[in-house]
Parts: sequence; C-alpha cells; structure tokens
Amino acid sequence: MAKRVAVIGSGVSGLTSIKCCLDEGLQPTCFERSDNIGGLWRFTEKVEEGRASIYRSVITNSSKEMSCFSDFPMPEHFPNFLHNTRFLEYLKLYAKHFDLLKYIQFKTTVISVRKCQDFSTTGQWIVITESNGKQVSATFDAVMVCIGHHIESYVPLQSFPGIEKFKGQYFHSRQYKTPEGFEGKTILVVGMGNSASDIAVELCQRATQVYLSTRGGSWVMSRVYDNGYPWDTVIHTRFSNLIRSSLPWTLLKWVTEKKMNEWFDHENYGLVPQNRALMKEPVFNDDLPSRILCGSVVVKPIVKEFTETSAIFEDGTVMENVDVVIFATGYSFSFPFLEESVIKVENNQAPLYKHVFPPQLEKPTLAVIGLIQPLGPIMPTAELQARWATRVFKGLSVLPSENTMMTDTLKRREKRIQWFGTSRSQTLQTDHIEYLDELAEGSGAKPKIFSLLLTDPRLALLIFFGPCSPFQFRLTGPGRWDGARNAILTRKERIIKPTKTRVVRSSSNHSSVSYLLMMLGLLAILSAVFFGFQQS
Repeated sequence: MAKRVAVIGSGVSGLTSIKCCLDEGLQPTCFERSDNIGGLWRFTEKVEEGRASIYRSVITNSSKEMSCFSDFPMPEHFPNFLHNTRFLEYLKLYAKHFDLLKYIQFKTTVISVRKCQDFSTTGQWIVITESNGKQVSATFDAVMVCIGHHIESYVPLQSFPGIEKFKGQYFHSRQYKTPEGFEGKTILVVGMGNSASDIAVELCQRATQVYLSTRGGSWVMSRVYDNGYPWDTVIHTRFSNLIRSSLPWTLLKWVTEKKMNEWFDHENYGLVPQNRALMKEPVFNDDLPSRILCGSVVVKPIVKEFTETSAIFEDGTVMENVDVVIFATGYSFSFPFLEESVIKVENNQAPLYKHVFPPQLEKPTLAVIGLIQPLGPIMPTAELQARWATRVFKGLSVLPSENTMMTDTLKRREKRIQWFGTSRSQTLQTDHIEYLDELAEGSGAKPKIFSLLLTDPRLALLIFFGPCSPFQFRLTGPGRWDGARNAILTRKERIIKPTKTRVVRSSSNHSSVSYLLMMLGLLAILSAVFFGFQQS
C-alpha cells in the first residue's frame, strides 16, 4: 500500500508537493483552509484570517522562465513578469494539467499534528482537521508543511514611542489592498522591502505626499536588465555564480556596489544600504527612483517618535500632519498545529536541516516546504525541496545522523549571518544556485555539465552560460522530463515573444556572431579556471 502523506496548504509549495508525492507513488491528501488554490497569489478584496494577503497590483519579481515549475513551462504569450492574476492562472493550469485538485480538501483547517505513540518505529502522525465545525482525526505516514511565511504580521510598535498617541490611521501592509480612499492624504510608509516600495509608488499617485522611512536602506534594481532581458535571466547563471564565488569578498562587494549604482547613484537618493558589505536581496521596483526624482516620494530615516499628528525622525526632522502610517515591517512565522518538540521557532528562526527537515526526529517523516527566501525564485526551490523530501519518505534518499545535521544547520546559520546579516528579516535568506544544486543532488537531478560537453555541447554551454532555469533539473535522474532539453533551447524565444509585438527587420546574423564569440571567450576562461584548479 502506498504511503499516505498529509500536505498542509495548496499554494505554490503545496501544489508541487502533491505532484511530487504522485510522482513517487505516494498517496497525498492536501488540506486547504480556504476555498481555492493559490495561497499568497490568490488576491481577495478582504484580508482572510490564517492565509497570506496581497494588494491588487502585485507583480512577480522573478521572470516566468525562472519561476515556473521544472516540467511545466509557462505559456509563451505570458509576459515575462506576471500580475498576480496571471500567475494564479498559471497555478490553475498546472493543477489541471497534473490533475491535482482531486487530492485537495478545501475549507479544511489543520488543528493539530501529533506523533503517533509508536512514532519511533512507524514515523506516523495523527492529523486532526476541522471542516464545517466537525473535527476529523486521521493517521498519515508523512507530513509536508506548506504554509509559507507571509501570514503573521510583524509590527514592532514598541520600537516606535508615541504611536499609541497618534490620532491618524496606522496598520500593517498586509491590510493594504488598493490606493482607493487615500486621495489627498499625507502618508508615511515604514520599511524598505518590496511591499514598502510598491505601496509608496502606488499611493504617491493619489496622495498629497508619501514619505518612505527606512532604517538601513536597500539596493534598488529594475526588472529590466542588460540588453532589456529580465534581470534574473542575466544574473542567475552558473558562470556568473562561479565568478562571484571565486572573487575575494572585498572585490565582490566593490563589483556589486558598482553594478547596483549603474542605474542611479543610491547615495544621492538616500537609499544606499547602511551595511554595504552584506548581500541582502535588493528591492525590485522600476518606478521608485523616478518617483523620488519627481518629489512624490521622499526618503527619510527611521522614525524616532510619533506625536498625535506628526512623525519625528532620527535626524531630527519632523513630518507634520500625518494622516496614515503603513508598517511594511515584515512577517513572523509559526507552526501552531505542531508541538515545540517537533519544531521550535525562536527569533524568527527554525532549526531545519537544509531548510526542510527537523534534525532531531527519530524518523524523517515531516518536511517543511517553502520556508525560505532564496536569492532567486521560490517556485523551483520549493519544487526541488518537495522532490527531495518525497524520496526521503520512501527511503530512497537517506539523511545523515542528527549530529551531522545539527552541525550543518549551525554552519548555514553562520554563513547566512556573514552574507546577509543578523536582521530578523534575513533569517530565511539563502543563496540560489548552490542551494538548488544541493537539493538536486539529494533527489538525483543535478545536471551533469561536463558529461554533456562531450555528448551535447550546445546544451552544456546553455546550461553553464545561460540562465539557471528550472528545466535543468529535469534532464537526468528520477523525474526526468523529455521536454527539458527543448525548453532550455527555446528559452530565448519565450522571453522575446510577449515583447516583440511589432515586426522589425532582424539583426539576428550579427547577434549570432557576437553570441558565438562571447561563448568561445567565456569557454576559454572556464577552461583556464578548471585546469588551474587541477594543477593546484
């Protein structure tokens, strides 16, 4: 009999977990507290308790080529960056194509997940759910927790003295939906993440004035990168990753800062990060610099104190007649249905082996999928986590000892602090390509580039020098997809299709020659690096 797996949540992580269970011959049952799939990406007019909330205008920060599932490319006519309604459409297409909906129990809340009495031998869990006021208990062989980390608002009001006296309106960005109702207001947005920037830019078109208050600043990037390509198809390549990992830290910092300031000088806009040595995820906003340049958004330091009608900043300046304060101060996460002995969350951190498995469990039958912020798209990351986890459930992939897992977890924490700092907003941060390769090794799906150089050199070059797209992880091993090679070879056509909507005379010959010369030059560099390592 196939092992029964409980999947909690039907967002991005939940849907791919259902599919990965089916691919491995497991029997999934997904519990979704709302009435539809999509999780974070399903916009609702009102905030719903217990699920993520987005504003109407949300657009993806990762392009369609990099944020699709590895065996289901997005339709070529889809734009490169998707409005939330279009991304939800993609998730529905995915669910329909792989017939996932029949495994989901909607309007069903998970109340508790507890170990069975014989857990040390069976690894089984008792899952209690509630639907229509009725509770049901069922036993499962494994559990996949796919609830994300954008549910519990984090509003550190204790850090803002006087807020209790403020007579205006204040709320967390989770409550924000549309710019309607903010006409003629003076608005203060506290925070410097993607939500803060999006909301400030959107509201400044309706409000009298918008102020953006930041403690540490941030690099701001455009989604449009070199030669007009989506940013992540240029930055997230194996070749670029090799160069970055080979550079001394000081040089890497200098190169990064120089590149970030090519669009505009962040210091002149009051946005330069306080700690430039950290590799924090940048903010993606194509309009923020323009709004600052036009004066409709004004960047300020962190708020020192509130009065009844004003905000006093750390530099001593005062913003009078404030109508609305929006705290875009991030989120906390928890597992209310789990006992602390299974996963204990402290300081917004959960000790999980490779961000997936609680290392102290006697049996590795519980996995957390999608509780991570990679420097890249979450979709292929969650998918590879789920592929690895389901193989662990089946015993096809074996975890190391508890001591080894704990040591690895501590080392990852130290590396995260070195790269991203100690801020609570960075506790889930990790690198991108290295982490994908780690997961792929666990599921046997890591591409074999040097072997491909001998058998399929064109594909090998595209894998190494081109975007590290999800399709790379379907070329070999369990879950191999026959369409993966073609998806990689036709990547450029899908990127250009939705933008090249006016026929122009092609300069493809010139481009092809330039591309060939670039590939030959880069291959020479790679060979030099490789043989240099061999000799050393």
